[in-house]
Amino acid sequence: MSRQPINSGWNLRATAGPVPSDFPESVAATVPGTVHTDLLAAGYIPDPYLDTNEYALAWIGESDFEYATTFDAGDEGYERVDLVAEGLDTVATLELNGARVGSTSNQHRSYRFDVRDLLKNSENELRIGFASALAFARAAEDRIGARPYVGNKLPYNAMRKMACNFGWDWGPVLVTAGIWKPIYLHRWSTARLASVVPQVTVAPDGTGHVSLSIDLERTSESEVAVSARVANGSGVDVAATVTSAETHVQIDLDVPDADLWWPLGYGEQALYQLTVTVEDGDTLLDDWQREIGFRTVELRMDPDEFGTSFQFFVNGQYVWIKGANWIPDDCFLPRITDADYAAGVRDAVDAGMNLLRIWGGGIYESDALYSECNRAGIMVWQDFLFACAAYSEEAELWDEVEAEVRENVARLAPHPSLVFWNGSNENIEGYYHWGWKEALGEGVSWGRGYYDDLIPGILAELDPTRSYTPSSPFSPNNYETPRDPHNGSVHSWEVWNRQDYTTYRDDIPRFVAEFGFQGPPNMPTLTDAIHDQPLASDSVGVLSHQKADDGNEKLRVGYEKHLPAPHDFDDWHFATQLNQARAISYGIEHFRSHSPRTAGTVIWQLNDCWPVTSWAAVDGARRRKPLWYALRALNAPRLLTIQPRPDGLALIASNDTASVWHGEFSVMRVSLSGDELARDSITIDVAPRSNATVTLDPSIVRPDDAKSELIVVRSAEARSAYWYFVEDTELALDALDLESTVTVAAGGYTVDIRANAFAKDLVLNADRLDPDAVVDDALITLLPGETHRFTVASTALLETEQLVAHPVLQSVNNLTVPHAVSKGSKA
Repeated sequence: MSRQPINSGWNLRATAGPVPSDFPESVAATVPGTVHTDLLAAGYIPDPYLDTNEYALAWIGESDFEYATTFDAGDEGYERVDLVAEGLDTVATLELNGARVGSTSNQHRSYRFDVRDLLKNSENELRIGFASALAFARAAEDRIGARPYVGNKLPYNAMRKMACNFGWDWGPVLVTAGIWKPIYLHRWSTARLASVVPQVTVAPDGTGHVSLSIDLERTSESEVAVSARVANGSGVDVAATVTSAETHVQIDLDVPDADLWWPLGYGEQALYQLTVTVEDGDTLLDDWQREIGFRTVELRMDPDEFGTSFQFFVNGQYVWIKGANWIPDDCFLPRITDADYAAGVRDAVDAGMNLLRIWGGGIYESDALYSECNRAGIMVWQDFLFACAAYSEEAELWDEVEAEVRENVARLAPHPSLVFWNGSNENIEGYYHWGWKEALGEGVSWGRGYYDDLIPGILAELDPTRSYTPSSPFSPNNYETPRDPHNGSVHSWEVWNRQDYTTYRDDIPRFVAEFGFQGPPNMPTLTDAIHDQPLASDSVGVLSHQKADDGNEKLRVGYEKHLPAPHDFDDWHFATQLNQARAISYGIEHFRSHSPRTAGTVIWQLNDCWPVTSWAAVDGARRRKPLWYALRALNAPRLLTIQPRPDGLALIASNDTASVWHGEFSVMRVSLSGDELARDSITIDVAPRSNATVTLDPSIVRPDDAKSELIVVRSAEARSAYWYFVEDTELALDALDLESTVTVAAGGYTVDIRANAFAKDLVLNADRLDPDAVVDDALITLLPGETHRFTVASTALLETEQLVAHPVLQSVNNLTVPHAVSKGSKA
């Protein structure tokens, strides 16, 4: 067996479409890569992410291109030589030495072609032509019939390609083409491993069980030895061998007293190495290796006094879900590196998350992402790739979907981090609530056959160890009520689209799989991409990087009830980022306070694919927005929050740890000037993985002057909780009045702040001075006389006075009294 990469010597040329007249004869191409990135590297096009360049480059998605290379391939005596394309994007025709090898129309699967008889011992020429995906989708829609979809007027649902490549309410229209995954020659004889699917379970006595379903492709019927081994670094080594002349082999392995894999915050992430080999005598024919972990996972949707639950259990333990949706990390997928995936998972881990949902409008992600999640304890909810659209079930799509589902279930099944399969994103909701049912009429397929029959059938065969739902949101009792908060999962988008974020408290949903609120990217991300002069919320470039329908108006409506009106673009930027953090905090504190009735939240979204105003907590340049810092606080193992309850305001202590929290809390009503007006002390024993609720004393919750008072709850083991009686538009805030000391320290700076007057939601935007600077905390509120130390990681030589000056140092006070500066600043 050998693999010969075909990754050098490639050239790219345009073959049809609205190609500019000055297009070169050919340009050098990188494989894996895309047309866009090759043209960018050649200097032929500007960066699609900058300013309004996206629109000027629309011709690329309407055009046809061809990749070509030559390579040597000597005859090494193998019985088979396959050309393997792990990923082609998307409508491709392959020719080897002038002979047609095959064609493809699915970005989400791999292809293998027997080319032994076409190869020459000397130089070989490989050509891959890519037809416009847009043209293909339009033609496919004509063949199979138009069906509803959201977003741009581009029928992404008529083909199997990353849906968000056609644009989304956070992404540009950059319709790609290219060899997006490795391509190589695979030489082999006798037999190869066509598919290895492990089903990993744990028996009640703690024995780990691996049931391996192994498919072989053969060139002969001779017997071969198929071996499997499970090992770890602690002395476990369990193996078995089966000798067979068949194309299917079953091997079962037991690991006594298996160490368990747990989610982050619930235990260790024990991993084992699973190896499968095929041998002919002493000759190794093929091998396969993956990490596995022993754990049980289940989604319980059980009737109860409130409706139907939606609760995740791992190893029998209820897990409060602290999650985020994950979208493709770049519009140009081959640019995403293993280091990028590691950084993305680190963003989730550092924010205290325990789950990522791989959203159905993107891709089945690289194994690198799932491997990072395996090691970090981040659970993965995996959508199948159907999003916000009705899908035809005609044979040309059905057959492709079946192939992609089989391949990707088999590929992803080994990962212990994968805990849940979901059939589609919002497609059942769309059918029953967005007018699709009426538009399609009776008897027209819309995708339910995939969600009810094809996918669950394949899962029953290949991976019955994980739970599955047909869609998100989903009501397990009634397909027609996916918005029912009492049953199953919901997506909560009324706040962003129509309602104030205070309406999150109107319902107690069972599980919130999507909800979000927008904010712009951090300032250096924005100014690197947008060069409007002057910058304004409605300037051309800023609006071109706002893809949501009426997005900026929704931002304004979102903050105007809660925050003083911004005075300039810097204030607008701060106010919208702050309001994003506020809205999500409001929702999560409410939802978490009702655990386990509400069993988790999955915010929209963790990451961005380019520099854009969006719902992301981490922007397209991987800078953490204020929302990220808010999420870190909200996801803390121990959280304090003040919430309204039928008996009045209550303190909720949330304990997401395995031990009892013996909490001693100081509860005060204070004035903005720092005077203590009422005090109470509360002691609670909060059981593990649960909440405790205590109604606050009337002396605490009844203000004398609502505009000048607040409630503060202090604890040595959790971040302080605050309750305001009025919105910031009415709060009697003074100008920002701080004393500060900036000190050069190892790896950067410390910024010590002392508040002379009440300071609300301090944010230190150090990346405005050094784009690579990272601050350890944000959204800090200080009573008069209180102090806080910010730590700034930076290798740049910064003007220390600027670190504590507007707009680097921002707060709500600056919105009330514009551009007040810190006092007594020194370095």
